[in-house]
Amino acid sequence: MKKTLLLCFIHGFKGGDDTFRNFPSHLKAVLQHALPKITVLAITYPKFDTRGDLHECVTRFKEWLQNKVIDLEVANSTPSPTVDPSVHVILIGHSMGGIVAAEALLSIVNEQPIHSLSNSRTAQSTSSLPDPSLLMFPYIQGVLAFDTPYLGIAPGVVAHGAEKHWNTANAAYSAYSNLAGAFGWGAKTPGGTAVDASKMLPAPAATADAAAAPAWQRYGKMAMFAGAAGAVAAGGAAAYMKRDQITEGLSWATSHLEFVGCLARPEEMKKRLASVVTLSSTQGIGFKNLYTTLGLAVESKGKASWAGQVLGVDRTFCNLPKGELKKFFWPAVNDKSEAETWAHMTMFEPRNNPGYYSMSGKAKDCVVEWMENEWYEESEGRADGGGLEDEEAELVDKPDEEEYMHEEDFEDVKRPGSGEWRKEG
Repeated sequence: MKKTLLLCFIHGFKGGDDTFRNFPSHLKAVLQHALPKITVLAITYPKFDTRGDLHECVTRFKEWLQNKVIDLEVANSTPSPTVDPSVHVILIGHSMGGIVAAEALLSIVNEQPIHSLSNSRTAQSTSSLPDPSLLMFPYIQGVLAFDTPYLGIAPGVVAHGAEKHWNTANAAYSAYSNLAGAFGWGAKTPGGTAVDASKMLPAPAATADAAAAPAWQRYGKMAMFAGAAGAVAAGGAAAYMKRDQITEGLSWATSHLEFVGCLARPEEMKKRLASVVTLSSTQGIGFKNLYTTLGLAVESKGKASWAGQVLGVDRTFCNLPKGELKKFFWPAVNDKSEAETWAHMTMFEPRNNPGYYSMSGKAKDCVVEWMENEWYEESEGRADGGGLEDEEAELVDKPDEEEYMHEEDFEDVKRPGSGEWRKEG
């Protein structure tokens, strides 16, 4: 039977079809080169609204995936897609997409269509069938996550961000103080009262078309010449006129917060991670989370940072596990980024992530390791009947023209104390 490996990419919160940039085609090409006995396909889950209940989102995704796999099984003329599938799936999620992938895996595994000795309620069961989770459909070979906060977002993301804003605010306040002193604002008048800066503004010029100006512009002018009180009044009036949009905006924010609300439930997060790790350990389902961590760009600043002194110099977007769980989390260093959130959002952009190609290599190695099984070895060839196409061969040597052109933007630098070379912009 000819077989297919399906790479399914899932974006995260407020992401879209372009979240992964050209990474799907790049990973597909290098895996096709490394796994010549099967067809490797890559699909991206269409942009979905990251709001509402997480489980509803997972249900919609799972139905979409099942339909895609059914189409492939029919095309492959598979005799029994459940007992002996011709399609295996790798779920690849970025950020919250990794949580969707984990929940989808657990949901599919829990749908046990056939009873076996391990799950039968009667001790007299004599079924010789394998554990029903091995008969899951679609068959999930592994979950490959990229910077997914399975244990929540690292405190440093907030702390270092707060420190940056604090420093910016201090600088702005100093600049304002110097400027105010130069103009005498805040100084005492001969009568002992402070000068009101708002009264130093020029009087508004009379305009013939003032009444014809849009309402929001009139409110803006009022605020400019009336000082703080006028600004509050204008803001209140504008808010009233836009009350429908504001109400809709509150609903929008609430529904999106509901989607990411799982990040505020630590026990639920721990249970989800433990369940996926158990499946990986007992049933051979691959699992890895490649997490971003900042490198050279912040190493010199970490010790001088008050946030760094409190939280340590490790700069990651995700909370990291301890003990045995560490082996399921692999670092993906970004030596260019100075902020955890920026590294998180640009991890699939070679121009902004010098470690892109190293990260891609780790992803390929994960999948190849997971495919070292009988299902792969027994394949009778690629389902599409082809070999490595010229286009794919080119992508293996030069992953993508748009990505490859950025190589010239990086200089070779040696990471201190590591003994290995990295790229830095």
